[in-house]
Amino acid sequence: MSLVIADVLSAPRQAWRRFADWLHARMPKGLYARALLIVILPVVLLQSAVAYVYMERHWEVMTYRLSGAVARQVATIVDIYQTFPDDAAHSQLRRIAALDLNMELSLLPKEPLPEPLTKKPIFSLLDKALSIELSRKLLQPYWINTGFSSDRLEIRVAMNDATLRMLVFRTHAYASNSYIFFMWMAIASVIILAIATSFLRNQIRPILRLAHAAEEFGKGRDVQFSPRGAREVRQAGAAFVEMKRRVERAIEQRTTMLNGVSHDLRTIITRFKLSLALMAEASETSEMRKDVDEMERMVEAYLAFARGDGGETSTPTDIKAILEELKADTERRGEAATLHVEGDPIVVARPAAIKRLLANLVGNAQRYGKALAFSLVNDGESMIVHIDDDGPGIPVERREDAFRPFYRLDESRNQDSGNSGLGLAIARDIARSHGGDITLDRSPLGGLRATVTLPI
Repeated sequence: MSLVIADVLSAPRQAWRRFADWLHARMPKGLYARALLIVILPVVLLQSAVAYVYMERHWEVMTYRLSGAVARQVATIVDIYQTFPDDAAHSQLRRIAALDLNMELSLLPKEPLPEPLTKKPIFSLLDKALSIELSRKLLQPYWINTGFSSDRLEIRVAMNDATLRMLVFRTHAYASNSYIFFMWMAIASVIILAIATSFLRNQIRPILRLAHAAEEFGKGRDVQFSPRGAREVRQAGAAFVEMKRRVERAIEQRTTMLNGVSHDLRTIITRFKLSLALMAEASETSEMRKDVDEMERMVEAYLAFARGDGGETSTPTDIKAILEELKADTERRGEAATLHVEGDPIVVARPAAIKRLLANLVGNAQRYGKALAFSLVNDGESMIVHIDDDGPGIPVERREDAFRPFYRLDESRNQDSGNSGLGLAIARDIARSHGGDITLDRSPLGGLRATVTLPI
């Protein structure tokens, strides 16, 4: 039994889920558009409900009441016509109709009434209301023409010896000033929406400024930001400013500490080197000098990795100029190199850090390859730099491991190579500090392709 109930309920759930997915796909994605929709939708629904109630209730009731009054006047004219047959010229009847009832009366010869109009005019409610009210008040056949003119309507009543033709002002039978209600409703809606749009724009602008400041800070760029807007937005802005201050203070403290560590370690290494210089030449001292030199390289590499380039200011940087310099250096080493550039090569970044990033990647390519190719593409959203070599490459399953600090792909861990295992780690750290990243892939030259992506 429970399975049957579950099957019965699953269809409405699936239908609702499909409808929700369809609606979600068509909803605006921006906060400003969604907030504006939240304001507009209730106003439209409210105005529609008010208009419907007005049309169905007030307007219809008023039209029926006015049509009932006109029907009573017509019935009065018919009653007077029947009650006073001695007035052959019907001058008194015309006078009463013109002065007291404000309608134009004329007597036509006895003739059949026109056929009912098949095409209803735009005042169909008036046709319906007036027909109902005349049917209640008159026993004689009648005919109405609500489209007679823009300000009058025509009513004919078939008597025994003549046809009464009455021209009645439309305002007597129809609530014609209803357009004023709709006009004021439309004006009020426009004013409300204009005020709401202005207020929403002012409330959204501080959120956009906060998002821009957070994005720029995530790219390693200095940005001036002060909290503004509503209380909640100011609180979020103040939290961002405090977070930014703490991050900068932590970086400054780390840099100061590492500078101290660097000084102490360099002092100890200098003592080792001085002691070795005073010792007599021997095979042991030669090996110790190699170890001290390797230790010095590793210490410098580690401090550079841990310290980064946080103290540098972001400025417009010409990536093409850096790649041309690295290309010239590659050619001086006796290796072939090419450079291809598409789009604007300028990006806002820390110049020394970007140069170090690219130098690490190019140095890694120079170490394992004999032919290198550099390419730079600016697609309007990001700066993409490819560095290709024709070396042995890196297996797919070990490409992410290559970014780990002190990780070496060379299983022999040859210390004479001068490779500390921090080049790719430092490069990715710099790229991510700018809001970008580095990925490794198969190169068209057969070796390794290092792709640097930096936001514009």
